[in-house]
Amino acid sequence: MTDPQPARPSGPLAIIGPGLLVAATGVGAGDLATGALTGSRLGVAVLWAVLLGAIIKFVLNEGLARWQLATGSTVLEGTARHFGRAAILTFLVYLFVWSFFVGSALMSACGIAAHAILPLMHPSTDKIIYGVLHSIVALGLVLAGGYRLFEKVMSVCIGVMFVTVLATTIAIQPDWAAVASGIFIPTIPQLDAGGLKWTIGLMGGVGGTVTVLCYGYWIREDRREGLGELRTCRLDLLTGYVATAIFGMGMVILGSRIDVDSGAKGATLIVQLADQLETSLGTIGPTARIAFLIGAWGAVASSMLGVWQSVPYLFVDCFRMVRTRAATPASSLMASENNDTLIQDANAHGADSSSPIYRYSLISIATIPTVGLFISFSRIQLAYAVVGAAFMPILAIALLFLNGSRKRIGEAGLNSMLATMSLVAVIAFFIWAGVYEIADKF
Repeated sequence: MTDPQPARPSGPLAIIGPGLLVAATGVGAGDLATGALTGSRLGVAVLWAVLLGAIIKFVLNEGLARWQLATGSTVLEGTARHFGRAAILTFLVYLFVWSFFVGSALMSACGIAAHAILPLMHPSTDKIIYGVLHSIVALGLVLAGGYRLFEKVMSVCIGVMFVTVLATTIAIQPDWAAVASGIFIPTIPQLDAGGLKWTIGLMGGVGGTVTVLCYGYWIREDRREGLGELRTCRLDLLTGYVATAIFGMGMVILGSRIDVDSGAKGATLIVQLADQLETSLGTIGPTARIAFLIGAWGAVASSMLGVWQSVPYLFVDCFRMVRTRAATPASSLMASENNDTLIQDANAHGADSSSPIYRYSLISIATIPTVGLFISFSRIQLAYAVVGAAFMPILAIALLFLNGSRKRIGEAGLNSMLATMSLVAVIAFFIWAGVYEIADKF
């Protein structure tokens, strides 16, 4: 006699939870800094770029969810099945590199933000102590509480980062007419003086890169199966990316009110921004500084917790497919909205948070990147940034292929004309941005 499955989660968090997790995990110190720098240089005229960036990530994640709900297999499984084992091996190598540098950057950002709120010793020493401490706490939360505790803790972090940054944005009393114009009337100031480059960076930095793949594993944890859940996923993702867009716009507005040093990076720039807010807001300055730093800390801490919990799923999936040589044919996993048996069978073989590979990957992400707290990898980080920028168009191409054939995804899950046009537009945008960047360098 088999044990009954646990009851499916219910309530508002179960509906919008995974989308908010994607939003929180995708917002790191680099995204905060990019928003502030762009706002400082170009003002609020480029707020439309934040909105467009959020729309791009919504399109990609909706396609990812639609593939999984229609076939019962993740996008990585679909990639292995249709592009071959070499594609997964290539992604696995990339994932190792990505995990190291992202892990190191998140530890550093958490350390710097925590030192700014509660300094103990020298900033460089506090960065290491607080960074390691944050990593250990995140590791313990994931190991002890699993997905449910992770989801609850993340909801608190999301609330903190959203409310504090939004409140600080309102406190500086921006020109709301200019803000509205920046959202709805696309313009690029200083077009010939780096304005286009900053706008592209702002657009591409909204909502994360590799972490968008984790949404598929979170909706599995919530046991969403079949295309009947697609409407819930769309609402879920819409909520998450609206929150991401509002948060990103807030950073641009804050940056537009002060002069930010372009030499500062990541969390260091966030601390500088907080200091200037204190100076410029008079009597409420000290309160605004602490509130903003707490919000920034919530952003980087939630990003760390999200990466620690979700990226091991990707390693589990990749190692499983490498071992099995992705032998399962696509037709065996093709599922319609009513084909629950095949979907459940596919999910039974998916990424498992109780597997040894998940735990080893989690512990590795939480420990090995601490090396990056002591040394600088500026050249390697530049190469990593270039590879990271290439991930979005590659994902768009994969979704255009996987979701564009009735044979692969079935009639009900097939890309609509709007979805196809959106994916093509995403690919064209990133190719154009890449060509512009290359031309700018040479």
